[in-house]
Amino acid sequence: MVDRTRVSQLALWSIFIAFAVMGVKFIAWQISGSIALFSDALESIVNVVAAAIAWWTIRISLKPADTSHPFGHHKAEYFSAVIEGVLVVVAALLIFREAVPAILSDHHLEAPGAGMAVNAAAAAVNGFWAWLLISTGRRERSPALSADGQHILADVVTSVGVLIGLALAILTGWSILDPLMALVVGVNVLREGWKVIASSISGLMDSALDGTEIDLINKTILENSLGALEAHDIKTRTSGAVSFIEFHLVVDASMSVADSHVICDRLESALKTAVPGAVVTIHVEPDHKRKNSGVEIVPQK
Repeated sequence: MVDRTRVSQLALWSIFIAFAVMGVKFIAWQISGSIALFSDALESIVNVVAAAIAWWTIRISLKPADTSHPFGHHKAEYFSAVIEGVLVVVAALLIFREAVPAILSDHHLEAPGAGMAVNAAAAAVNGFWAWLLISTGRRERSPALSADGQHILADVVTSVGVLIGLALAILTGWSILDPLMALVVGVNVLREGWKVIASSISGLMDSALDGTEIDLINKTILENSLGALEAHDIKTRTSGAVSFIEFHLVVDASMSVADSHVICDRLESALKTAVPGAVVTIHVEPDHKRKNSGVEIVPQK
Protein backbone atom coordinates (compact mmCIF):
# COMPACT_ATOMS: atom_id res chain seq x y z
CA MET A 1 0.00 0.00 0.00
CA VAL A 2 1.32 3.42 -0.98
CA ASP A 3 1.62 5.67 2.09
CA ARG A 4 1.26 9.19 0.66
CA THR A 5 1.03 10.77 4.13
CA ARG A 6 4.54 9.56 4.97
CA VAL A 7 5.81 10.90 1.64
CA SER A 8 4.35 14.35 2.43
CA GLN A 9 5.79 14.34 5.96
CA LEU A 10 9.28 13.43 4.74
CA ALA A 11 9.10 16.14 2.08
CA LEU A 12 8.23 18.71 4.76
CA TRP A 13 11.03 17.57 7.06
CA SER A 14 13.41 17.75 4.11
CA ILE A 15 12.98 21.55 4.02
CA PHE A 16 14.09 21.90 7.65
CA ILE A 17 17.01 19.48 7.18
CA ALA A 18 18.13 21.41 4.09
CA PHE A 19 18.05 24.72 6.02
CA ALA A 20 20.10 23.27 8.87
CA VAL A 21 22.70 21.69 6.58
CA MET A 22 22.99 24.90 4.57
CA GLY A 23 23.74 26.86 7.74
CA VAL A 24 26.40 24.38 8.83
CA LYS A 25 28.10 24.47 5.41
CA PHE A 26 28.27 28.27 5.38
CA ILE A 27 29.87 28.11 8.82
CA ALA A 28 32.44 25.66 7.41
CA TRP A 29 33.20 28.09 4.57
CA GLN A 30 33.54 31.07 6.93
CA ILE A 31 35.99 29.13 9.11
CA SER A 32 38.18 27.86 6.28
CA GLY A 33 37.93 30.40 3.47
CA SER A 34 37.81 27.43 1.06
CA ILE A 35 36.37 28.02 -2.41
CA ALA A 36 35.40 24.35 -2.56
CA LEU A 37 33.48 24.62 0.73
CA PHE A 38 31.85 27.83 -0.50
CA SER A 39 30.75 26.02 -3.67
CA ASP A 40 29.31 23.24 -1.51
CA ALA A 41 27.40 25.82 0.55
CA LEU A 42 26.04 27.46 -2.60
CA GLU A 43 24.59 24.15 -3.73
CA SER A 44 22.84 23.86 -0.36
CA ILE A 45 20.81 26.99 -1.17
CA VAL A 46 19.46 25.11 -4.17
CA ASN A 47 18.70 22.16 -1.88
CA VAL A 48 16.43 24.33 0.25
CA VAL A 49 14.51 25.66 -2.77
CA ALA A 50 14.26 22.18 -4.30
CA ALA A 51 12.96 20.67 -1.04
CA ALA A 52 10.25 23.33 -0.83
CA ILE A 53 9.18 22.69 -4.43
CA ALA A 54 9.11 18.93 -3.82
CA TRP A 55 6.87 19.34 -0.77
CA TRP A 56 4.52 21.69 -2.64
CA THR A 57 4.10 19.40 -5.66
CA ILE A 58 3.62 16.32 -3.47
CA ARG A 59 0.80 18.16 -1.72
CA ILE A 60 -0.76 18.90 -5.12
CA SER A 61 -0.38 15.25 -6.19
CA LEU A 62 -2.38 14.18 -3.13
CA LYS A 63 -5.48 16.04 -4.33
CA PRO A 64 -8.26 13.73 -5.53
CA ALA A 65 -9.43 13.69 -9.14
CA ASP A 66 -11.87 16.44 -10.10
CA THR A 67 -13.77 17.59 -13.20
CA SER A 68 -10.74 19.47 -14.52
CA HIS A 69 -8.31 16.64 -13.74
CA PRO A 70 -10.32 13.39 -14.01
CA PHE A 71 -7.15 11.25 -13.88
CA GLY A 72 -5.88 12.96 -10.73
CA HIS A 73 -2.92 15.26 -10.05
CA HIS A 74 -0.19 12.62 -9.87
CA LYS A 75 2.01 14.16 -12.58
CA ALA A 76 2.64 17.24 -10.46
CA GLU A 77 5.55 15.34 -8.91
CA TYR A 78 7.27 15.04 -12.28
CA PHE A 79 7.24 18.82 -12.67
CA SER A 80 8.96 19.05 -9.30
CA ALA A 81 11.59 16.56 -10.40
CA VAL A 82 12.24 18.47 -13.65
CA ILE A 83 12.56 21.77 -11.75
CA GLU A 84 14.85 20.09 -9.25
CA GLY A 85 17.05 18.80 -12.05
CA VAL A 86 17.27 22.30 -13.50
CA LEU A 87 18.20 23.67 -10.07
CA VAL A 88 20.98 21.09 -9.79
CA VAL A 89 22.33 22.35 -13.10
CA VAL A 90 22.13 25.93 -11.77
CA ALA A 91 24.08 24.83 -8.70
CA ALA A 92 26.80 23.40 -10.96
CA LEU A 93 27.04 26.70 -12.85
CA LEU A 94 27.39 28.58 -9.55
CA ILE A 95 30.23 26.25 -8.60
CA PHE A 96 31.98 26.90 -11.92
CA ARG A 97 31.57 30.64 -11.36
CA GLU A 98 33.43 30.43 -8.04
CA ALA A 99 36.03 27.84 -9.02
CA VAL A 100 37.38 29.27 -12.29
CA PRO A 101 38.42 32.71 -10.92
CA ALA A 102 40.01 31.02 -7.89
CA ILE A 103 42.12 28.80 -10.16
CA LEU A 104 43.39 31.86 -12.03
CA SER A 105 44.19 33.82 -8.87
CA ASP A 106 46.49 33.28 -5.88
CA HIS A 107 44.15 31.55 -3.43
CA HIS A 108 45.08 30.72 0.19
CA LEU A 109 43.28 28.61 2.78
CA GLU A 110 42.75 29.94 6.31
CA ALA A 111 41.72 27.14 8.70
CA PRO A 112 40.89 24.18 6.45
CA GLY A 113 40.97 21.52 9.18
CA ALA A 114 38.16 23.01 11.24
CA GLY A 115 36.11 23.72 8.14
CA MET A 116 36.54 20.15 6.97
CA ALA A 117 35.30 18.78 10.30
CA VAL A 118 32.16 20.93 10.22
CA ASN A 119 31.51 20.06 6.57
CA ALA A 120 31.97 16.34 7.24
CA ALA A 121 29.25 16.49 9.92
CA ALA A 122 26.87 18.12 7.44
CA ALA A 123 27.71 15.48 4.82
CA ALA A 124 26.93 12.68 7.29
CA VAL A 125 23.48 14.14 7.99
CA ASN A 126 22.85 14.59 4.26
CA GLY A 127 23.99 11.02 3.52
CA PHE A 128 21.45 9.51 5.91
CA TRP A 129 18.67 11.80 4.70
CA ALA A 130 19.40 11.05 1.03
CA TRP A 131 19.19 7.31 1.72
CA LEU A 132 15.86 7.74 3.54
CA LEU A 133 14.32 9.86 0.78
CA ILE A 134 15.49 7.65 -2.10
CA SER A 135 14.43 4.38 -0.45
CA THR A 136 11.04 5.79 0.57
CA GLY A 137 10.54 7.48 -2.80
CA ARG A 138 11.13 4.21 -4.65
CA ARG A 139 8.95 2.18 -2.30
CA GLU A 140 6.10 4.71 -2.36
CA ARG A 141 6.57 5.50 -6.08
CA SER A 142 7.17 9.23 -5.52
CA PRO A 143 9.25 10.88 -8.30
CA ALA A 144 9.52 14.14 -6.35
CA LEU A 145 10.81 12.47 -3.19
CA SER A 146 13.24 10.30 -5.17
CA ALA A 147 14.52 13.34 -7.10
CA ASP A 148 15.00 15.25 -3.86
CA GLY A 149 16.97 12.31 -2.46
CA GLN A 150 19.09 12.06 -5.62
CA HIS A 151 19.78 15.78 -5.41
CA ILE A 152 20.92 15.47 -1.79
CA LEU A 153 23.01 12.42 -2.70
CA ALA A 154 24.74 14.53 -5.35
CA ASP A 155 25.37 17.05 -2.58
CA VAL A 156 26.96 14.32 -0.47
CA VAL A 157 29.24 13.39 -3.38
CA THR A 158 30.10 17.07 -3.68
CA SER A 159 31.02 17.24 0.01
CA VAL A 160 33.17 14.12 -0.17
CA GLY A 161 34.98 15.46 -3.22
CA VAL A 162 35.54 18.77 -1.49
CA LEU A 163 36.95 17.08 1.60
CA ILE A 164 39.32 14.97 -0.50
CA GLY A 165 40.49 18.06 -2.38
CA LEU A 166 41.10 19.99 0.82
CA ALA A 167 42.97 17.08 2.37
CA LEU A 168 45.25 16.88 -0.67
CA ALA A 169 45.76 20.64 -0.61
CA ILE A 170 46.83 20.47 3.05
CA LEU A 171 49.14 17.49 2.53
CA THR A 172 50.84 18.84 -0.60
CA GLY A 173 50.68 22.55 0.11
CA TRP A 174 49.14 23.09 -3.33
CA SER A 175 46.22 25.38 -2.54
CA ILE A 176 45.14 25.32 -6.20
CA LEU A 177 43.78 21.82 -5.56
CA ASP A 178 40.96 23.47 -3.58
CA PRO A 179 39.30 25.26 -6.56
CA LEU A 180 40.28 22.43 -8.92
CA MET A 181 38.33 19.97 -6.81
CA ALA A 182 35.41 22.40 -6.78
CA LEU A 183 35.52 22.33 -10.59
CA VAL A 184 35.50 18.53 -10.67
CA VAL A 185 32.58 18.47 -8.25
CA GLY A 186 30.70 20.94 -10.46
CA VAL A 187 31.01 18.58 -13.43
CA ASN A 188 29.60 15.71 -11.35
CA VAL A 189 26.71 17.83 -10.10
CA LEU A 190 25.95 18.83 -13.71
CA ARG A 191 25.81 15.16 -14.71
CA GLU A 192 23.46 14.29 -11.82
CA GLY A 193 21.16 17.17 -12.75
CA TRP A 194 20.85 15.90 -16.30
CA LYS A 195 19.99 12.40 -15.06
CA VAL A 196 17.17 13.75 -12.88
CA ILE A 197 15.77 15.84 -15.76
CA ALA A 198 15.90 12.93 -18.25
CA SER A 199 14.16 10.55 -15.84
CA SER A 200 11.39 13.04 -15.07
CA ILE A 201 10.74 13.88 -18.72
CA SER A 202 10.27 10.17 -19.35
CA GLY A 203 7.46 10.15 -16.76
CA LEU A 204 5.83 13.23 -18.27
CA MET A 205 5.82 11.46 -21.66
CA ASP A 206 3.67 8.61 -20.28
CA SER A 207 6.38 5.97 -20.48
CA ALA A 208 5.31 2.35 -19.99
CA LEU A 209 6.08 0.36 -16.86
CA ASP A 210 9.38 -1.51 -16.89
CA GLY A 211 9.76 -5.00 -18.33
CA THR A 212 9.60 -6.76 -14.96
CA GLU A 213 6.28 -5.13 -14.07
CA ILE A 214 4.83 -5.83 -17.51
CA ASP A 215 5.78 -9.51 -17.15
CA LEU A 216 4.06 -9.53 -13.74
CA ILE A 217 0.93 -7.97 -15.26
CA ASN A 218 0.78 -10.56 -18.05
CA LYS A 219 1.28 -13.38 -15.53
CA THR A 220 -1.45 -11.98 -13.27
CA ILE A 221 -3.90 -11.70 -16.18
CA LEU A 222 -3.15 -15.27 -17.26
CA GLU A 223 -3.68 -16.66 -13.75
CA ASN A 224 -6.89 -14.79 -12.97
CA SER A 225 -8.90 -14.69 -16.21
CA LEU A 226 -10.48 -18.15 -16.19
CA GLY A 227 -13.62 -18.01 -18.34
CA ALA A 228 -12.20 -15.50 -20.82
CA LEU A 229 -10.46 -16.33 -24.11
CA GLU A 230 -7.79 -13.68 -24.61
CA ALA A 231 -6.40 -10.38 -23.34
CA HIS A 232 -4.86 -8.14 -26.00
CA ASP A 233 -3.81 -4.52 -26.59
CA ILE A 234 -2.34 -4.39 -23.09
CA LYS A 235 -1.11 -0.85 -22.41
CA THR A 236 0.55 0.63 -19.34
CA ARG A 237 1.75 4.02 -18.25
CA THR A 238 2.97 5.51 -15.02
CA SER A 239 1.96 8.80 -13.43
CA GLY A 240 3.73 9.45 -10.15
CA ALA A 241 2.60 6.87 -7.62
CA VAL A 242 -0.14 5.54 -9.90
CA SER A 243 0.22 2.92 -12.64
CA PHE A 244 -2.46 2.80 -15.33
CA ILE A 245 -3.22 -0.60 -16.90
CA GLU A 246 -5.72 -1.08 -19.68
CA PHE A 247 -6.50 -3.94 -22.05
CA HIS A 248 -9.22 -5.66 -24.07
CA LEU A 249 -10.64 -8.90 -22.66
CA VAL A 250 -12.20 -11.29 -25.18
CA VAL A 251 -15.00 -13.56 -23.94
CA ASP A 252 -17.45 -15.93 -25.55
CA ALA A 253 -20.12 -13.92 -27.36
CA SER A 254 -22.87 -15.82 -25.55
CA MET A 255 -21.51 -14.90 -22.08
CA SER A 256 -23.77 -12.65 -20.05
CA VAL A 257 -22.72 -9.19 -18.94
CA ALA A 258 -22.90 -10.32 -15.31
CA ASP A 259 -20.56 -13.28 -15.87
CA SER A 260 -18.04 -11.19 -17.81
CA HIS A 261 -18.18 -8.60 -15.05
CA VAL A 262 -17.24 -11.25 -12.48
CA ILE A 263 -14.09 -12.03 -14.48
CA CYS A 264 -13.25 -8.32 -14.74
CA ASP A 265 -13.68 -7.80 -11.00
CA ARG A 266 -11.40 -10.76 -10.29
CA LEU A 267 -8.76 -9.45 -12.70
CA GLU A 268 -8.92 -5.91 -11.37
CA SER A 269 -8.50 -7.06 -7.77
CA ALA A 270 -5.54 -9.31 -8.66
CA LEU A 271 -3.79 -6.60 -10.68
CA LYS A 272 -4.19 -4.03 -7.90
CA THR A 273 -2.63 -6.50 -5.50
CA ALA A 274 0.25 -7.27 -7.87
CA VAL A 275 0.86 -3.60 -8.78
CA PRO A 276 0.08 -1.33 -5.80
CA GLY A 277 -1.47 1.98 -6.81
CA ALA A 278 -2.75 0.58 -10.12
CA VAL A 279 -5.80 1.92 -11.95
CA VAL A 280 -7.21 -0.83 -14.17
CA THR A 281 -9.47 -0.37 -17.20
CA ILE A 282 -10.84 -3.46 -18.99
CA HIS A 283 -12.81 -3.37 -22.24
CA VAL A 284 -14.81 -6.57 -22.80
CA GLU A 285 -15.18 -7.82 -26.40
CA PRO A 286 -16.99 -10.79 -28.03
CA ASP A 287 -14.98 -13.69 -29.45
CA HIS A 288 -15.08 -12.47 -33.08
CA LYS A 289 -12.79 -9.62 -31.92
CA ARG A 290 -10.11 -12.12 -31.01
CA LYS A 291 -6.64 -11.19 -32.39
CA ASN A 292 -4.68 -14.30 -31.37
CA SER A 293 -2.13 -12.04 -29.72
CA GLY A 294 -1.37 -10.71 -26.26
CA VAL A 295 -2.22 -13.16 -23.46
CA GLU A 296 -3.86 -16.38 -24.69
CA ILE A 297 -5.96 -17.86 -21.89
CA VAL A 298 -5.86 -21.66 -21.70
CA PRO A 299 -8.99 -23.20 -20.14
CA GLN A 300 -8.34 -25.34 -17.06
CA LYS A 301 -9.16 -29.02 -17.52
